[in-house]
Amino acid sequence: MGLLDGLRVLDLTMWRPGPYATQLLAQQGADVVKVEPPGGEPMRVFRSHFDLLNQGKRSVALDLKSAAGRERCLGLAAGAEVFVEGFRPGVADRLGVGPDAVRALNPAIVYCSLSGYGADGPLRDVPGHDVNYRAYAAALGPDAPPPTADELPVADMAAATMAAFAITAGVLRARATGVGSRLDLAMADVVAHWVATVPESSRPADGTGPVPGYGVYATADGERVTLGVVSEQRLWSATCQALGLAEHADVPFPERLARVAELDKAVAAAVARLTRDEALERLTAAGAPVAPVLTRAEMLAHPHFRERGVTSPTRTVGDVVRVVPFARDRDGVRPVVASPPKTTAELDEHRGQGWLSTDWNIE
Repeated sequence: MGLLDGLRVLDLTMWRPGPYATQLLAQQGADVVKVEPPGGEPMRVFRSHFDLLNQGKRSVALDLKSAAGRERCLGLAAGAEVFVEGFRPGVADRLGVGPDAVRALNPAIVYCSLSGYGADGPLRDVPGHDVNYRAYAAALGPDAPPPTADELPVADMAAATMAAFAITAGVLRARATGVGSRLDLAMADVVAHWVATVPESSRPADGTGPVPGYGVYATADGERVTLGVVSEQRLWSATCQALGLAEHADVPFPERLARVAELDKAVAAAVARLTRDEALERLTAAGAPVAPVLTRAEMLAHPHFRERGVTSPTRTVGDVVRVVPFARDRDGVRPVVASPPKTTAELDEHRGQGWLSTDWNIE
């Protein structure tokens, strides 16, 4: 059984943030209906990408620009607990499936809107994607290189995860009180909130880490490892001993801060004399905080992630349920801040298939 078994979710989102948010819910047992436009979501063209974000959902094709499609959507919403849309601000209202229309039929529903900059504010109507939201939120450094095609879309994934959390919190309240929620979630808001929790950087101008032994270090074979030493004396000592820097092992943290450039360059030079495997072996054996910089393929093949079932985000081991994988309540009540199919459904596959109860079927 999933943690969210029985939760009914109507998903009108496309591309990445919304589909990932609802997939997180589906992976915990929620029954997610993906409402797609005639012809399907544009991401179906990129089928491998689409499949990664839409497994475990049902599919219904509806033309929301038609009276029949709109009424069918509202009919499904009347029997759902959650409604998620990712249109530009105002579009859902123009289509007749905005929060007022949906909540008039179902006052207890949790209605979540995901957008780049939110439902109000000066940037409300500005178009954008992940890199734009990170830029506005001060999550791109002044010398940041252009993102690559396979770069992790931080704003998209952070907002999706926050949406799943906020939706779940809204459902808890709705089930306890019968009162639904109107959630306004902006991708830029989430990243800005993250950035605001991190103190202003004091990174040296020469490119060394914030403290000695914290950063990414090149190895002799052209690979890279990361070290995560902060203030802990034992971790600094272990790192120094493993790298043949015993003369620096007892340097206390205040002195390390005063000698950042010197000590970090010594660490970098010592790592550069070793291959990645040699560095990992020595540092791990010494109890130092080290990790390799892996490719996606290497990560998926790694014994740790294979054992923990990263590609199957919910696993029950004994009595332990392992779960892998900033929204605002626009009603002003309080801020919300700081087992479906295993494969991807074909377009409109579930029209005519009944649900677990007769009050929400999609014939």
